[in-house]
Formats: sequence, structure tokens, C-alpha cells
Amino acid sequence: MSASSPVRPVLPADILARKGGTPLVVLTAYTTPMARIVDAHCDVALVGDSLGMVLHGLPSTIGVTMEMMILHGRAVVRGCQKSMPVIDMPFGSYEEGPQQAYRNAARLMAETGAPAVKLEGGTHMAETIAFLTKRGVPVMAHIGLTPQSVNTLGGYKVVGRDGEAEKVMADAEAVAAAGAFAVVLEKVPEGLAARITQALAIPTIGIGAGVRCDGQVLVVDDMLGLFTDFRPKFVKRYAELGRTADEAIAAYAADVRARAFPAPEHAFADVLPPKGTKN
Repeated sequence: MSASSPVRPVLPADILARKGGTPLVVLTAYTTPMARIVDAHCDVALVGDSLGMVLHGLPSTIGVTMEMMILHGRAVVRGCQKSMPVIDMPFGSYEEGPQQAYRNAARLMAETGAPAVKLEGGTHMAETIAFLTKRGVPVMAHIGLTPQSVNTLGGYKVVGRDGEAEKVMADAEAVAAAGAFAVVLEKVPEGLAARITQALAIPTIGIGAGVRCDGQVLVVDDMLGLFTDFRPKFVKRYAELGRTADEAIAAYAADVRARAFPAPEHAFADVLPPKGTKN
């Protein structure tokens, strides 16, 4: 009788090998329970700095700290057996230079157990990506709309139209040449994203970049209908859990005020029941 083999986790080399194959499935996760659900269905569980907005009520990702990423990163790693946790490097933790980026990437990996990090930026981040990958830090790149740069970009707009297309292509080629194992394309026109996907030897993961990327990522709270402050055009709602939760909490509140909850079956008797019956 043979022993069952343990589940083999997905690693950066596995993601790279998926180029041009079955599309990669990526969702964000910020807690252990959600990570367990994502782990059952996805290739990558991204601990996105979007947690600042969807969990902590921040107006953007700018205020997210290393401590926040480590806290949620640990929780997600505990919930993943198969899918690969990738953790975002927060704003201000890598832009100063390669040495700063290495110190903080190494800390994120060491303190969370995540096998890879993600950082935003194209050609201007190529040197940093190369520095990290040469020192054992697998990097997922992120180009197009980079939310940490929203204040200089002028808002959450599509990037790559008109005269910007070749710059986005140059960013993609730069991060691939620097050693990134995959690249997120955010809010990039569909045709340009298809060109980039065809040109690169590494997988592209789209978010608002059309169907011809090598994979797709969404913020899990968006696609489940839990985060409702705004709804990007590229989000498909697969559930309305926010509405369901609101209805459930309203029913609970009504029951409590009407003294309909707790009912007798939810309470404990003053006298112990006979053996063999539930208390």
C-alpha cells in the first residue's frame, strides 16, 4: 500500500513554464479562510496591497505599510498548500534603489514564507528587478496602470493608448529581460496586451487587459461583491456577497430586537440533561 504524496506547491518556475498554455488563474487573498478557498481553485494567491482599500478603508494603496503586508502575508501563506502566494511590495519599500528593495523583499519573504514578491514599474525598475532576481528573489512585475503611482498618472486611467503604446511595450520588454518570471498588465488596451503577450517569453497576467493574456487576476472582494465603494469596468461580479451579508445582518438585528434570537435551541438548560442527550 503506497503512501499518498503531499501536495506540491506551485513555484515561480512553474508559472514561467505555463507561458502560452492553460491560462493562469490568480486572485487576491488577505486572510487564511479566503486563502484556503483561493488555494483550491487558483494558481497564485496574490497578497495585494489593495488590502489597504478593501480591508482597511484607505483611499488608495499609498498608505499600506510593510507591517500590514507581513501580517496579511503570514495569514495567506498559512492558508495555501497548492497555489503560490505572491506578496506585494508596498509603496516606499523599493523605489529608492536595489539595495533597499532587496532588504525589504528579503524581509517580506523571510517573515511571511511567501516564495515571490511583486513590484510596480517598467524600465525604471529593470535594474532593481535584475538585482533581486540575481540574489534569489523571484519577482512578478506590474506595468500599465500602477496604482502606487496614481498621483503622478492623474488617476486610475487606461495606459497605452495613442503615443503611450510603445512605452508600455518597452516596459514589458525591460522587466522580462531583467528576469521577472511574470508580468501583470493593468488597464492596458486589449490589442496592445495581445502584442505584449506574443512578444514576451514570460507569462502576462491581465487585469483590465483583455482575454488574450496568459492569465487573469482580480481583487477577490471585487468579484465576490464584497467591496462596493466603486466597480471598475473590468470587474465581473460572480456573486453579491455584500448584499447577502447585509440581508443576513439585518435579519439578525431584527431577531435580537424582537427577542426571537437566541431561541431555546440556542440556549443551555439550568439542569443537566440525562446522559446521551445534547445540552
